[in-house]
Amino acid sequence: MAFIDYYKTLGVDKNASADDIKKAYRKLARKHHPDVNPDDKDANLKFQQINEAYEVLSNEENRKKYDQYGENWQHSEQFENAQRSRQQGQNEGYTYSNSNFNEGDFSEFFESMFGGARGRGFRQTAYKGQDYSSEIHLKLRDVLETHKQTLSVNGKNIRITVPAGVADGQLIKLTGFGAPGTNGGPSGDLYLTFVIENDKEFKRLGDDLYKNVAIDLFTAVLGGEITVETLSGKVKLKITESTQNGTKVRLKGKGMPIYKKDGQFGDLFVTYKVEIPKNLSEREKELFTEISNLHKK
Repeated sequence: MAFIDYYKTLGVDKNASADDIKKAYRKLARKHHPDVNPDDKDANLKFQQINEAYEVLSNEENRKKYDQYGENWQHSEQFENAQRSRQQGQNEGYTYSNSNFNEGDFSEFFESMFGGARGRGFRQTAYKGQDYSSEIHLKLRDVLETHKQTLSVNGKNIRITVPAGVADGQLIKLTGFGAPGTNGGPSGDLYLTFVIENDKEFKRLGDDLYKNVAIDLFTAVLGGEITVETLSGKVKLKITESTQNGTKVRLKGKGMPIYKKDGQFGDLFVTYKVEIPKNLSEREKELFTEISNLHKK
């Protein structure tokens, strides 16, 4: 497989900050996400490459190794250990003509360590494969119920369970869905971060939801009944007389499902926003003036 430049994949400079890398990744991930391009194989491949690049460059330690060793960065520790052993004269039976490794020894070393013809003098050690990371983008209403979803990561279709109530930024680990191991080692893992989009109507804080509801001045003053939309359906609320602007009421159990606690829910907090009538007629103004005078007595 040809060497892929992770910096070029994300479209950033080698001196890019961690913030720049994150922003570039998110922009490209949204553009090439399989959900946005369901039948586009090129976009799917690009999405896989973007995730692989971000997995490496977003980790400070891995990025340093990548900058130094390039495509062989995953095996840098073995190279450095062997280099130290050679410098200390502890070669356990294998020798090189020079006293130290130089840059030209990289390819020879990695070939011999991981299956090349010159590797007969080395002990073949099993190493775990590289871990991958990816994001799964969902709407708030998508996590009201536990459901199955299929993801495409590095050419694999992975069917996962999305638990009800999963939070924005929450990370889950899928064991064995990373890169294949070396010399019979186990595959790496896949780390999935949930990105829950903001909802125009509801604001989420933990397991609770918050919503503003407009009521007219007359209902606020005289009382009445209104219908409010919740994520689980419509409910009727009684408005008491003289309800003030900013009054908050709590609807128990009408919030988000609590993560991995079946049948338990947060609450919905409704804040009333009293609307003042506009464009009053002359007669309406007279009546309000009369009411105002009566109220002052």
